[in-house]
This record gives sequence, C-alpha cells and structure tokens, in this order.
Amino acid sequence: MKKVDSVTGQELREMFFAATTWLEKSAPDIDALNVFPVPDGDTGTNMLLTMRSTMEEAYRAPDHSASGVTQAMARGALMGARGNSGVILSQIWRGLAQSMEEKESLTGTDFAGAFQQASVMAYKGLSNPVEGTILTVTREAAAAGQAQASSG
Repeated sequence: MKKVDSVTGQELREMFFAATTWLEKSAPDIDALNVFPVPDGDTGTNMLLTMRSTMEEAYRAPDHSASGVTQAMARGALMGARGNSGVILSQIWRGLAQSMEEKESLTGTDFAGAFQQASVMAYKGLSNPVEGTILTVTREAAAAGQAQASSG
C-alpha cells in the first residue's frame, strides 16, 4: 500500500464520498442495531441522509483546500442533520472543521488531532452523552488515530 504523507481537500472529499457509499450499503444493518435513545430503527438512515447533505455541500465548496472542504461539510451536516444521530454527526463535523481551519492539506497527525477535537465537540454537544453510540465510535477512532500518529 502506498504511504500517504498528506491529504488535499479533493482527496478528503473522495474519502468521505467512499465512506458515504459504504454507509448507504450499511444503513439497513445500522438501523437494525438501533436501540438508543429510542428503538425506532432509523439511525443508519438518519446518518446517511445527513452525510448526503454533507457531501452535497462539500462538492459545492468554492475553496478546495482541506479547510474549505471541511467547513463546507460541517455546514452541510448541520443544515441536513436528521434525527439524534444526524445532530451528533453534525457536531463531529463541526469539531473536524474547527481543527482543520486554514489548512491547505492534512497530515496524519493533523487528521488524528482533528478526530480528537471532533470527539470532544460531539460529547460537549450533548447534555447526557451515552456510551455505546456514535460517540464511542468517534472517541475510539480518535484514540486509535492518536496512537498511530504517535508511533509514526
């Protein structure tokens, strides 16, 4: 596998387009797992609808830097948030965007730090955060990213 030293705004869009495509295929499975806060079976669908809005905004971004793309994605997530999971996802994007301000491209260390900030932002956005949700996934991903960045 090719080692990547940094990711541009365009590459970031492509990565999250691929993630959204994966989410589209996996939304029914996520819906079936949905038990909190209400077992209404819509978490995967709500996340997918939120990510579609996020990606639409990403492709409209006039600034193609990593910062410009993530700012647009945060705006798209906020405006298109659906359900509790969509609102939490929008807070994750807000944290990512704040961490990436004024960056043309991102290194692995930048990305790990951004996920850490995203996790903190998502937890702060809730009055009663509950483990075993997207919050836990984000926190664990951030910790893994930090460990990888630290090891080089």
